[in-house]
Amino acid sequence: MRASPHAFGLQVTSGSRVVNVGLVVTGTDFLLSMVESRWAARNGDARKMDLQLKARQELEKIEQQLSRLQSAPGQNDDLRNQIKQLNDRIDSLRIEVSANHDAWQRTELARHPQRPYALDYIERIFTDFSEIHGDRGFGDDPAIVAGMARFQGQEVMIIGHQKARDTKQKVYRNFGMPNPEGYRKALRVMKIAEKFRRPLFTFVDTPGAYPGLGAEERGQAEAIARNLREMARLQVPIITTITGEGGSGGALAIAIADRVLMMENSIYSVISPEGCASIMWRDATKKELAAQALHITAKDLSELGCVDSIVPEPDGGAHTDHAAAAALLAESLKNNLEQLKKLPVSELVDARYNKFRKMAQFFRVEV
Repeated sequence: MRASPHAFGLQVTSGSRVVNVGLVVTGTDFLLSMVESRWAARNGDARKMDLQLKARQELEKIEQQLSRLQSAPGQNDDLRNQIKQLNDRIDSLRIEVSANHDAWQRTELARHPQRPYALDYIERIFTDFSEIHGDRGFGDDPAIVAGMARFQGQEVMIIGHQKARDTKQKVYRNFGMPNPEGYRKALRVMKIAEKFRRPLFTFVDTPGAYPGLGAEERGQAEAIARNLREMARLQVPIITTITGEGGSGGALAIAIADRVLMMENSIYSVISPEGCASIMWRDATKKELAAQALHITAKDLSELGCVDSIVPEPDGGAHTDHAAAAALLAESLKNNLEQLKKLPVSELVDARYNKFRKMAQFFRVEV
């Protein structure tokens, strides 16, 4: 039988005859069924998931108990011993919980409200930070912070998405979703970096570029596209770190880099798990399944060759210890910058261009 455009064919050999067996299944349905079966196989152990949930619940209770004990007046030896035992138990539970994080759990960690944002890292890693405001065309965008700083004595330029924790600041920062003027401000800083031969560090943490009417009227797509082009040929070393969420073109607009690093519990994807589930299954509650299918974690993307290195986080996640997370990131930034500074500019730019041109190309050799 002849296969339709939406069918898969199977050849069966019987003696000297070759029989074509047609399987009429839409491509989308076939892929979704593969995803669902793989998800079921990977997550079929309900007992393991229950144990992990109990560990998280116990961790929350112990942290609350520890907070009460630490605030108690007149601590004696018995109380200090209890505090030490609770700290030891917290450490073991954090290791137990983090060892089995699936894609959705890492998504929740990447969005944790206490996770360090760009300014938190800048404060702990860099010195003499001087912020630059405005795109010299329309206005300033607080969703992107940018400026000059020193990294271990060397002058550098910095660009980063900035989220917030309280309601007032979230509105001010537009929930970390930049407008076109934000990306044009970033481009202005990139050009300063190139003019004065300063390495460029970028920090990505955004759900995506702002999709509002005003942003579209002011050329959101053009601003992102221009940044992609200019970063691809910028003649200075560029190091990007995905610190939380890396959402679609809004993230990529400051992420065309010689080295792309990902924090251990960050995510990087063309669409959010909720958005993917709404499109593919017409059901946003399948976000966990979508997160697994999208391969958005640092481990997945490192295996696919989309990122260069994974930066470890403190036990429990970066939100548990900002200083420790910044120290781990600073060490990785230092090592990568030292490597990039050894390369001639022409070789640096060519390698960056080829890196992104070859990304996501897969070949299968049939013998």
